[in-house]
Amino acid sequence: MKIHEYQAKELFRKFNVPTPKGKLAHTAAEVEKIAEEFGYPVVVKAQVHAGGRGKGGGVKLAKTKADVKPVADSIIGMTLVTKQTGAQGKKVRKVLVEEGLNIKKELYLSVIPDRETATVAIVCSQDGGMDIEEVAAKTPERIISVNVSPITGFQPFHARKICFGLEIEKDLQKQMSAVCKNLY
Repeated sequence: MKIHEYQAKELFRKFNVPTPKGKLAHTAAEVEKIAEEFGYPVVVKAQVHAGGRGKGGGVKLAKTKADVKPVADSIIGMTLVTKQTGAQGKKVRKVLVEEGLNIKKELYLSVIPDRETATVAIVCSQDGGMDIEEVAAKTPERIISVNVSPITGFQPFHARKICFGLEIEKDLQKQMSAVCKNLY
């Protein structure tokens, strides 16, 4: 399934997964209008079917009103080149504008089918962010994988394993469990 980040986040909201406020824009003027609505900072994210957008210059923070137009102009219309696009890159025609959040800790979490075991794998790491491929290659022990049977579904023991592996603070474990269950 090929969907953009903004479409995935619409699904997240539908299933009660906490998600930053965000809106789609096609022009710098639209980005400016959304930024005024959300307040500063905002994050402007290229919407193309490829990972590595941040490293390729397709995700930028606009801290102030003065930053917004130059950031939007630098992304909209660019040809974004990442490891996943190949040298030809992909033309950016739209961006997701999101409210900026104060992040205490960034984690990685994905939910993917595991065809080998006929389960759903919840893969996570304390080393979140743009370098998850590097983490997997250099320090695979930092990656936690929990397989969930489609027959029994997501269970409390899955949540405990994830929370323990990610060293989630006690007061946040219930919330993390709900996020994982809703993603599943």
